[in-house]
Amino acid sequence: MVTISMIPDDGVKPFFTSWILPPLLLAICRALISLYCFLVIILRWALDSGEIGSSFSYFTNLTLFGIAFYTAFSAFHGFKYHFTGRVPLEYWGEWLQGLHSVLYTTVVVYPIIVTAVYWALLAGDAEIEGARSWWAAISVHVLNAAYALFEIFIPRTSPPPWAHIMPLVFLLALYLALAYVTYATQGFYPYAFLNPDKGKGLLVGYIFGILAASIVVYIVIRYIILLRKILTERKAGMTGKFAKKDLDARTRKESAGFA
Repeated sequence: MVTISMIPDDGVKPFFTSWILPPLLLAICRALISLYCFLVIILRWALDSGEIGSSFSYFTNLTLFGIAFYTAFSAFHGFKYHFTGRVPLEYWGEWLQGLHSVLYTTVVVYPIIVTAVYWALLAGDAEIEGARSWWAAISVHVLNAAYALFEIFIPRTSPPPWAHIMPLVFLLALYLALAYVTYATQGFYPYAFLNPDKGKGLLVGYIFGILAASIVVYIVIRYIILLRKILTERKAGMTGKFAKKDLDARTRKESAGFA
């Protein structure tokens, strides 16, 4: 019987360790990223209360929430690993581990798509004037891609399983449905290219183009992660930096095995 696993073969610990950063520093970096993402969300709501009601209709904002929660969750487990030598997620069951793994894949794929689509299709029609507008544009359409690159290159994560293509496509389909629910309930399209009045053929082209681009980006990122593992772990011998208590436990286990 063929089983589909959403968890990489080497488990979940590589999500919380790095080939170059010690666990504590990795957790601190993620905590700062999460804090800044939530700060961006709160400040944008505070500066324009009208955004609160419509913010969840935009894929850009949903992606930012995904980054914020992923880095917060990862920071929590990273701190626990640094101080105890154990990753709580390892004991939380396979379905939660699978969800975390899928969330990681969305964090490294969707921000790249958001940034590319915004600057290629939407930036020309956007009104980016003044420091506040530029700060918002950079925070949600540039830094989001930087966070994705951080997660691609810095942790010890393995290439996402091929099965992750399914939830990536499914979540995009759900968002498409949400966009049209937004039009039906609030009277606007989150993105102008989703308006069928501009041409149904063009609309279909945009939808399938973004879907295809997402799959291509996933494949490219998957092999970039594989290349990173080859260069850092196999070629350079940088197999990872681990918590002291984790290393001590391994030493005791090895000693017991030889006793």
